Amino acid sequence: MQAFIDQLIISSGDPVLLQQLVVWLSAITVFVLVLGGAFLGLSATDPVRRRVSSLTTENKQEKEDSILKVVTSVGPLAAFLLPQDEVERSEAMRKLQHAGFRKAVALQVYYMIKTVLIFVFPLGVVVARTWMPDTTSSNVLLYAVIASGVGMLLPNYVLHKLVEKRARAITNAFPDALDLLVVCVESGLGLAAAIQRVGDELEVSHPELAYELSMVNAEIRVGVPREQALKNLADRTGLPDIRGMVGLLIQTMRFGTGVADSLRVYSEEFRDKRTQKAEEEAAKMGTKLVFPLIFCMFPVFFIVAIGPAVIRIIDAFM
Repeated sequence: MQAFIDQLIISSGDPVLLQQLVVWLSAITVFVLVLGGAFLGLSATDPVRRRVSSLTTENKQEKEDSILKVVTSVGPLAAFLLPQDEVERSEAMRKLQHAGFRKAVALQVYYMIKTVLIFVFPLGVVVARTWMPDTTSSNVLLYAVIASGVGMLLPNYVLHKLVEKRARAITNAFPDALDLLVVCVESGLGLAAAIQRVGDELEVSHPELAYELSMVNAEIRVGVPREQALKNLADRTGLPDIRGMVGLLIQTMRFGTGVADSLRVYSEEFRDKRTQKAEEEAAKMGTKLVFPLIFCMFPVFFIVAIGPAVIRIIDAFM
């Protein structure tokens, strides 16, 4: 590379021109790399591409084959990885369902990942000791124990964040779904047909909630009672807003009142609830701004305003 640069200097005879050429070529290279990365990112998040890939039978078959391989590999170890406490297993399965992992092997894979990380992280500490020769054996043992604890707690933290992310996505999609459901029911569709239509409409913009609604329709088609299918929807999501709507629909079907009127009333109450929540968050804004003002803005303001005077006073007495 250095020989190539020297040859360019000799051939051009102008180091300044060569420097400008290198700068321009570097700028063009960085621009092309950023443009390509942005194009790849937009292509990966394109809803049309996501919809087409979800409808492709080859992708579905590949996913099913990968799941089958995982099931085959994890199956013999499931008895040793799963906890013996039934309450702990139920709680972990509930969190996995709320995060969107509904396969039967999800619980086994989750505990397999925890087990692997418990042993891999301390092994990484032992391997990293070769770059830290001054570290004593007792410190390495301490770091290995800490790394093992991190490997045990890291999947819990990641799962908690995935649950929060999915709950936030479903919560953001719920107002649109509720309005569409009210329109579909008032236009004459039945409850099952209205849920199916809303799920189809939200499949691209809000795939998480569309998937949950499609699960409700699938359960109704296979013979599950509508009340039980709606209760399963509330259990799978774990959100109070959906639980309230499910309770309202079950009560409406039980007493024979109009579904459209009940949904209209619930929609208005839900809008009022969201407005009150927004007002509550706005009222908390003043209190939350106290800490940034005290610890970030006020010290800088005092340094800028009083700093020059303090420096002059020190120079006067020195």
